[in-house]
Amino acid sequence: MDKIKKNIDKQIESNRSKNIFADKEGLFVFIKETIDAISGINQLDKDAENILIDYTLAKSLEEFCRVNQYYSFNKQSKSQLRKIYADLFNKIRAGKIPIAEISENHYQQLQSWLRKCNPFAEKIYSGSNYQIEAIACSEYSPELQIEVLGIDLEKIKQPVLDIGCGKQGNLVKFLSNQDIEAYGIDRFTFADANLTNSDWLEFDYGINKWGCIISNLGFSNHFIHHNLRNDGNYIAYAKTYMAILQSLKKGGSFYYAPDLAFIEMYLDKNIYKTVTRKISGNDFKASIITKKK
Repeated sequence: MDKIKKNIDKQIESNRSKNIFADKEGLFVFIKETIDAISGINQLDKDAENILIDYTLAKSLEEFCRVNQYYSFNKQSKSQLRKIYADLFNKIRAGKIPIAEISENHYQQLQSWLRKCNPFAEKIYSGSNYQIEAIACSEYSPELQIEVLGIDLEKIKQPVLDIGCGKQGNLVKFLSNQDIEAYGIDRFTFADANLTNSDWLEFDYGINKWGCIISNLGFSNHFIHHNLRNDGNYIAYAKTYMAILQSLKKGGSFYYAPDLAFIEMYLDKNIYKTVTRKISGNDFKASIITKKK
């Protein structure tokens, strides 16, 4: 199984940054390592196969998000993608269809799937080069995030939740080392018990649960992106934004950047206190929303 996982990694690496909407025959094909691994798949039991399908799903989603951080995949789209990979494994197992045909059909399915769950992708990538530039999503140092957001560690309320904590969960680990109870969520698979693989639109934030919630160039950045798109999921973001605020304890705060002036102006001033601050060298501000009662 480890050999097959390595081959899956090599296949995804071979497709790295390729434009799935590019009109070029033979751009997406199974590499030699993938073809060599086909015989090994036939020897796997169903449980092992499901593990490999889940592994392929996680790795593929991670690559899609690396290419464009604004891609959004809910439970339904993830389930549909898993079915695509399950179908791929079944066809490889059966051995009735030529590999070249399986490969072509598979990538056509991926293209249709991405077009359906993220319609904007085809609009920006159709007619583009065969290789596309990734929209960077950096993991900033804990110290920089604390400085930018204006967080006072001596006054921080616990527990802390980092929305969009990054693959390494740097801020969560930093706070934990300061004896601060901290957790993080993001779209990656984690080994750390304090880090959870979850879409921030589907996460259960709870009510009156968090002392501090943090998201630096994460949730609010994506909220703005969807608010500006004609097909954006801005309603879901607005609902999640309010769920985040409701999950704060009394006196708890939501720290984020960039600010969200278009929704902050409508917050009930009897319940929430809003403070915005300029960030040196940037054209956006950071916001602190504190729950007063």
